Amino acid sequence: MTAVQAIPNTTHFSVEQKEYLDGMLAGLAQRKAHPGALLQSTTTHTTTGAAAEEEEETFHGFPLSDLCKQELWKHAEHGMDGWERLMNHAREGTMPGEEDSFRLRFFGLFNVAPTQESLMLRCRIPAGEMTASQLRGMADVAELYGDGGSAITTRSNLQVRGIHPKDAVTVLMKLYAIGLTAKGSGVDNVRNITASPTAGLDAQELLDTRALAHELHHYILNHRDMYDLPRKFNVSYDGGGIIDTVADTNDIGFMAVRVETAQQGKSLLDGSTITVEPGIYFRVELAGITGHKQLASDSGIVIPVEAATSVTAAMLRVFSEHGDRTDRKKARLKYLIDQWGTEKFLSETQKKLSQPLIQLHTSQCVARPAAIKHAHLGIHSQKQKGLSYVGVYIPVGMMTAAQMKGIASLAERLGSGMLRLTPWQNLLITDVADDQVAELQAQLKLLGLTEKPSHAQGGLVACTGSRGCKYAAADTKGNAVDIGRWLDERLTLPMPVNIHLTGCPHSCAQHYVGDIGLQAVKVERDGKSVDGYNIVAGGGTGAESGIGRTVRQGVAATEAPAVVEGMLTHWMNHRQPDQSFHDFAAALSSADTLLQP
Repeated sequence: MTAVQAIPNTTHFSVEQKEYLDGMLAGLAQRKAHPGALLQSTTTHTTTGAAAEEEEETFHGFPLSDLCKQELWKHAEHGMDGWERLMNHAREGTMPGEEDSFRLRFFGLFNVAPTQESLMLRCRIPAGEMTASQLRGMADVAELYGDGGSAITTRSNLQVRGIHPKDAVTVLMKLYAIGLTAKGSGVDNVRNITASPTAGLDAQELLDTRALAHELHHYILNHRDMYDLPRKFNVSYDGGGIIDTVADTNDIGFMAVRVETAQQGKSLLDGSTITVEPGIYFRVELAGITGHKQLASDSGIVIPVEAATSVTAAMLRVFSEHGDRTDRKKARLKYLIDQWGTEKFLSETQKKLSQPLIQLHTSQCVARPAAIKHAHLGIHSQKQKGLSYVGVYIPVGMMTAAQMKGIASLAERLGSGMLRLTPWQNLLITDVADDQVAELQAQLKLLGLTEKPSHAQGGLVACTGSRGCKYAAADTKGNAVDIGRWLDERLTLPMPVNIHLTGCPHSCAQHYVGDIGLQAVKVERDGKSVDGYNIVAGGGTGAESGIGRTVRQGVAATEAPAVVEGMLTHWMNHRQPDQSFHDFAAALSSADTLLQP
């Protein structure tokens, strides 16, 4: 192995960057080499002045002296080359430090200290589609190596907490054995690919999107450069079914649409006119990032369904080549498009494709059917005669291992053995014979679960919160349960309402698109800092697309249930017949009107 040397020329590096580089390389040189481990040596230069500026080594086009520390780490060693580091921590039973914590996330393991002195496992489950045996296997992992349960995330996958470093490799091997993986579920990678939860079952849908989600999933797994993006990247497919997939919160949202009669579009390859024949296509929406108060917007193009993976790959590579690697806060797709504009981004994408991107106005496509609010819950007929899917309410996504095993057994005994996880933190048991639905309902009750929660409970979404995330300023899951219980004791809502609680500005629970959204903050009460929330209202996705407006700031967590109750009571007292909370809040000249009696 080539010896790793200290960097002799640090003229153009900040003190912090010099410390990161020298410390990192010195540490790598001193630790024992692992079998098969390869270190990428860092080129150095000894010239000074203008010549040194010209000759300074670059990484993805950026001088090393400009890179943030995470990019320096990736420059020294690709994220997927860190398996030996993981094995070391397992052998020694040690928690990873800052750099190795970053690297372990490439394999789907997260250091969640100081809230929990353990690791968290996040899976990749494309389209949220899994078998009962896989859910049972995840229950075994949770029971044997975790904290005895799991959480369904807003990306339709599963997380297990409480994993000791000594068990990390074993857990990943167990995951692979049941046909799942966690690769790339964290940091600078494409996250779990989401798709319509009712794909293939839904009479309303325009397109079954599952195959596309799986195709992109495997493309990513088998292309090394997909694990070296400037930051995380989200992709979703919406086939036009009755469950909103929240696709417009993604970096790329593929929205199925119908072209009813032949239309004339424009080729971005050569500017020629292209006839778009009748059929189903994807409109492409770009740059959703709700934590930054932005939903994806229509890019003006349609693509053939079969081109989705190649177009995604091209867009990802444009982002990888040109996205910001100097400032993590500006390293998402939104900021590249803000800098360039959508036209240039599409032009650069087109250069990587042989097939033309087609510019076609939205008016030339038939409006897609609207999703049905809370169709992720309850009993719904499938397009397959005599079968139904049952949307099971999982309170803020949390299941015990016993419940996971019980659900798996019910799916096998009363369904086809298939399950769907949804971005609303619940799951569907599919292919239940209509004459077996009552039995399934009774068995769910024995597990402490239901398919028919209240309109308030059914719309609760919450991130991990301060119980397991160092960034969170409040116990979001616990507070969400408190709010749901409080509302059920006092109100009977006339229709579904979505209430999202998120622990920090990262907005993992997407509070800006809730009918009511709460972002955790610390507030002062009686001279003490306590958990609290800033509250927004009127957000939504799909047909209700919009970012919520601020209603009130600095509400203590203990005060939040009554404040939310007041907002809903005002809506119920003053709305027009059949007017949803979203439409009512959106029509108000000032969102804080919701606080009036």
